[in-house]
This record gives sequence, C-alpha cells and structure tokens, in this order.
Amino acid sequence: MTDISTLGEFGLIDHLTRDFPLHHKETLLGVGDDCAVLDYHTQGDSDKRRIVTTTDMLMEGIHFDLTYTPLKHLGYKAAMVNLSDVYAMNATPRQLLVSIAFGRRTKVEHLDELYAGILIACRQHHVDLVGGDTTSSLTGMAISITCIGDADADKLTTRAGAHDTDLICVSGNLGAAYFGLQLLEREKKVWAAQQGADETHSQPDFAGKEYLIERILKPEARRDIVSALQAAGIVPTAMIDISDGLSSELMHLCKHSHTGCRIYEERIPIDYQTAATAEEFGMNVYTAALNGGEDYELLFTVPLTLHDRVVTIPDVHLIGHMTAPEQGLHLITPDGNEFALKAQGWNHLATEQPDSPTA
Repeated sequence: MTDISTLGEFGLIDHLTRDFPLHHKETLLGVGDDCAVLDYHTQGDSDKRRIVTTTDMLMEGIHFDLTYTPLKHLGYKAAMVNLSDVYAMNATPRQLLVSIAFGRRTKVEHLDELYAGILIACRQHHVDLVGGDTTSSLTGMAISITCIGDADADKLTTRAGAHDTDLICVSGNLGAAYFGLQLLEREKKVWAAQQGADETHSQPDFAGKEYLIERILKPEARRDIVSALQAAGIVPTAMIDISDGLSSELMHLCKHSHTGCRIYEERIPIDYQTAATAEEFGMNVYTAALNGGEDYELLFTVPLTLHDRVVTIPDVHLIGHMTAPEQGLHLITPDGNEFALKAQGWNHLATEQPDSPTA
C-alpha cells in the first residue's frame, strides 16, 4: 500500500485522474491548471468567451484554526482563495457556490458571521452567490467553494504558455502570510500555557505586525494586477497564483510550459515587516518567501519584448527569466551561486509538518 503523503497534493491529483479521458468537445482543459476551461458556444457563434471553473476545500485543523481565525475572516478568505484561481487564468469571476459542513456546537449566529465575510468578498468582486449545500460534521468545520468565471478566448492564460526567453514576474511581496501564521501559532502556545495557570490571560500584542496578520487571515485576490495588465495591453504567456510558495509554483509553470528558469534572490519582493519578523524568528526570509505559501500573489511570464511595459506596472516585480528545459530551475544568490529550486512548501497531506520551511 502507498502512503498518500509520498505523492503530495498534486501527485495525488495526477494519480487519481490520469485514467479519466475527456469525452466532450466543450471541455477544453480539464484537471491540471488553476481552473478547468469550458466552451459551450455553438459553431459559428461570434462570442469567443470561455467558461472557467475552480473549487477549493478548507478543513478545520488543516487549513484554518478557529482559535485565532474569526469566522468573518474565514468566509472572506475562503472566497478569495477561489477568486484568486480565476484571476490566475486572466479571467473574471462571476458566480460562487458555497457548501459547508459544521458541528453540533455551531449556531446560526456563527454561520451569519461566516457568510458576512463571503458577502463582503462577493460585493468587492461583483460576484453572485448562486447555490451550495449544508450538512453536519463530526470532525469540525469544512468549507467548499466553487467559482465560475469567464474570459476572452484570446486572453485566457494557463500554466502552459511560457517560452524559454520569457520574463518572470510576481505581484506584491512574498513570505508575509507565513510569518503571520508563525506569530499566531506562537501566541496560541502562550495562551495554551496560561490555561492551567491562575494568572490573567494576556491578549497578544501584534503592534507593528498587523500587516502580517492580515496577510494570513484576510488575503486579497489580485484583481488589480489583472486589470493593470489588461490596461497595458499585456496578455501573460503563463500565470498561476502563489498558494504553495514561489518555488512550488515556478515548478508548475516550468513543468507545464516545458521550460527551465533562473530567478534572482535579491529581486524577490519582501515587505519590511516580513524581513524584521524573519530576523526575530532567526529564519532566512527568502527561504520563507520561496516555500511559505498562502500569499495569493500572481506569478506570471511575459515576452521579453514587453519588458519596458511590464516594469512600469505598480506592484509588479521582475524576478528572473525562463530558460531552455535542459538548463534546469535555479535560484541565483547575490554572490552568483546557483541553487536548484525545490518544492518544499507546506504539504497538507503529509503526516508530519516541518517547524519551518527549509532552503
């Protein structure tokens, strides 16, 4: 018997779906990207838009901890995780379906809070809630959201279109969500230690670290980056959102596009609070940026000829370039050393998790 943890999430998906052929001409792209791509237009139809769909499940104790996760934030984040996948296809989200499972202790007011967060996300991104399901659970809360969107056929972006001279870009900054999680977990341990003591429980002080806490509890799908690229007349050749860490996502792009890559450590964008907290924890900040995950920034490639245009877009950072596949996937340090990239981010299917990402 094979232990599931030996395959990892994407290895498991590949294993389970490898024998499923596509039977319908309307299914243009199935398992393996941020979204599936469907085309229901009839032959000769002048409308060249494509339907994209994605789904994500969040499990209590695996993806979130209600000890420090407000339900409103959880609802908002659950929606954003799915919206981010749609934006990673250079598409526009249109509808959400929400299914939840909850335990006997859950009250109507708790679900009101959860859905209040989903409502805020839907209003901000002009998305309709169109259905879902509810059921009871004996093992904690679970939230499964399906998002439906669409895109022009000639602007749809998958993981498979990059070429070996393309520039590699990333939005925002990386590693902040990981350190936000470390702060929350540290305070949870302090709180647990105080449970058996007579002293008054102290409230955690996150002064100066608010940005990091927000990045893990209330991430933002980068619709603004997709809009800015469209305004600049740029259609990425490949794109993915960063949920499992920069290193892991780069490996996905290179695998699907049949390329190698070279990225430069000093070009990886890091926020000041992230750098300061990494020092506090005695960790390499770039290791966290490469492997931490849950940043939900966009990683994408553009042709070399668009260099002058893409570098003018606010909050977009050029971090490297694609290469021929035989050249491998490498991180270049400031002193010129090369290290092979490895996907060592958090694996929720593993039976044991490392205390911190490793280089």
